[in-house]
Amino acid sequence: MKNLFLFLLLSLSLRPLFAQQTQKPMLYGNSWMAITGKPMAATAGAMVFQQGGNAVDAACAVLAATCTMWDTLSWGGETQALIYNPNTKKVIAINAMGVAPTGATVAFFKAKGYSFPPEYGPLAATTPGTPGGLIYMLSKYGSMSLKQVLAPAMHMAAGYAIEAQAANSMERDKELIKTWPYSKKVLLPHFGEKREAPEAGEVFIQKDLLATLTKMVEAEQAALKKGSSRQEALMAAYNRFYKGDIGQEFVRGSKEQGGLITMDDLAKWKPLEEEALRTDYKGIEVYKLKQWTQGPVLLQALNILENFDLKAMGYNSSKYIHTVYQAMNLSFADRDFYYGDPNQNPAEPIKGLLSKDYAKQRASLIQFDKNDANIGPGDPYPYEGKKNPYLNLLKSRGFNLDTAKRNFAPKHDLGNNTSKEIYEDRLWRGTTSIEAADKAGWVVSVTPSGGWLPACIAGNTGIGMSQRMQSFVLDSTLNPFNVVAPGKRPRVTLSPSLFIKDGKPFVSAAVQGGDTQDQNLLQFFLNMAEFGMNVQRATEAANFNTNQLWLSLGGTKTSDREPKPGQILLNANTKEEVRTELKKMGYTLSFSERTSGPINAIYFDWKHNSLQGGSSNHGEDYGIAW
Repeated sequence: MKNLFLFLLLSLSLRPLFAQQTQKPMLYGNSWMAITGKPMAATAGAMVFQQGGNAVDAACAVLAATCTMWDTLSWGGETQALIYNPNTKKVIAINAMGVAPTGATVAFFKAKGYSFPPEYGPLAATTPGTPGGLIYMLSKYGSMSLKQVLAPAMHMAAGYAIEAQAANSMERDKELIKTWPYSKKVLLPHFGEKREAPEAGEVFIQKDLLATLTKMVEAEQAALKKGSSRQEALMAAYNRFYKGDIGQEFVRGSKEQGGLITMDDLAKWKPLEEEALRTDYKGIEVYKLKQWTQGPVLLQALNILENFDLKAMGYNSSKYIHTVYQAMNLSFADRDFYYGDPNQNPAEPIKGLLSKDYAKQRASLIQFDKNDANIGPGDPYPYEGKKNPYLNLLKSRGFNLDTAKRNFAPKHDLGNNTSKEIYEDRLWRGTTSIEAADKAGWVVSVTPSGGWLPACIAGNTGIGMSQRMQSFVLDSTLNPFNVVAPGKRPRVTLSPSLFIKDGKPFVSAAVQGGDTQDQNLLQFFLNMAEFGMNVQRATEAANFNTNQLWLSLGGTKTSDREPKPGQILLNANTKEEVRTELKKMGYTLSFSERTSGPINAIYFDWKHNSLQGGSSNHGEDYGIAW
């Protein structure tokens, strides 16, 4: 009997990772699939799919719905997407990030005593990108009208039963919300009562937002009645927002509250279609947005890790955790200094940063017996045949480019003393993610954001303004490529992913969570590519996070953003021997019950011509398929 028990125990311990039970079931479909951060928004995508829309139409409907739900983003925020076009078999990158407005200069913010632009309020706002990004995607790659894809969101704006998470966020942040008159009007419908925000389940009505969306649809429908083409009609809606009465009220409301955005800023801004960046990891093509996001971090980390036998180390062994942690630190050190808007000068050395030879040089810096708290940016310029023009800036921060390490450790780089709760809120600050695919082969991965609670609403538009200006720097020694300037896009954390294998979509994935996004996506991908997990298991699997990076979101002081070298967030189930070994390597450990990040992903099962969906057990994320 004893031998039988030992046999069963051994058998269970050797069960492959992909066979372990998950907390959420796998999602299956062979016609279409939509996964996002809110169940109601996933339903909006399903409604559009059922009406004959393609994956782009459905993604636009999901985006519109999530923007109407406030907790994670609003209509004044930003949208960025990767789209796989089955007709051309190419990955398209959509850049609908707003820009810094007129007057947003280093001198302006420093005169107010800031070391970084503020995290909330009208001075945190870039120009709104989501309305233009949605219309652009719909016009170029969708099939439906704006009226059709906005119908679920308009129904919600007319009144929907608000979920607890958003309602409680409004109540928690109500003192700040009260400082903005238009936010108070919309978000605190019970002003003066004990609970001023809506209650969970209460029908939440947004009359101003409904009027704004109605105006956009009216512009489209009026153009169609005049004989305009579908694309021309969509552009009529676009123009009413960015050049018409909607934009005028947005600008008026912003300026009234101290904002900088002008009508000229709105009129000059436009969404961009770009060529996605890519690398190859053991035969799998990995696509990310350009260096105005943190997406290349994932590509750099994979290039570094390709030099090691990760599978032989074992999933989440101390050696595996240490190696991946170090690769992430190396990549984030480059992100923090070299990433910025590729459409503005100076030009980032992205070719060098993504060079396989550069990755080998960076990989050679990893010490396998301890965490390297002094690792810094490398020098990618020689790998694209150029000389680094910023050596003096790096030397002023104590970096030796021969070793990519500090000769000394300046006080401001030694550690962030912000409380654990505030720091992790800034590190993980959420948005949402959207994954959609259809049987025709269209695939969409989106990580939209901006205008989250507590949001400053611009006038009577019902639209919360972006807070993304906070991701700029004011000090060129931190990053000469990401210094705030009018017309410039900030370097953001938002980072959808597409993976192509054997010339076909393999996985589409995205995750919310600020600076942790590409940390979680990296480990999710390795879970599948190295350890053979299925897509649901890979989304739920325990990840870890490095805090050895400059925060992209947070307060206005340098001390609010500083790295915490050697700090690591581990899953609470991490084995004791792994904890002990990591401590010996110099790590400071913290733990959480769920560390997967709210990853959403779609796996393409070409053997059966079907779709498999994964949605992490981390939050409210939800998918629907058919």
